[in-house]
Amino acid sequence: MTEVRLRRMRWWDIDVGVLALERQLFEADSWSAELFWSELADPSTRHYIVADAGEIAGYAGLCVYGDESFVQTIAVAPAWQRRGMGSRLLVELLSSARTRGARSAGLEVRADNDSAQRLYARFGFEPAGIRRGYYQPSGVDAVVMIAEDIDAAAYGELLARTVVR
Repeated sequence: MTEVRLRRMRWWDIDVGVLALERQLFEADSWSAELFWSELADPSTRHYIVADAGEIAGYAGLCVYGDESFVQTIAVAPAWQRRGMGSRLLVELLSSARTRGARSAGLEVRADNDSAQRLYARFGFEPAGIRRGYYQPSGVDAVVMIAEDIDAAAYGELLARTVVR
């Protein structure tokens, strides 16, 4: 295994791995190539991938509007799950949000995705509500989670001490 590298997502990543992984993980609820392309063109967003020897192990996206940030997506290939990739991507997103002046971070996560909810809780996200039937066309509910004060020094220390493989 070579060293896993994190970098900004580029448009060509969509066709060489991101879209296939998106469809594998999210099936009917997956993003289209056009949606990824529009996200990459939006200056308020940042998208990252982690890759090992060209194989995309995961990707994530964030948007920042003023002092609020929103985690748009995090996906990790099954072979890479439980190996720190989700944490690595989340640390990058939240660090980017802090650098860009965000004071809070929000996200929606599938109500049936307990492991993702535990990951977000480790980074200070707390449940704030439910969006019934949010994921379409599956109709799965989303749990809204929010982390406040991500601009605080203590939060920066949390990110800095997170061990990411």
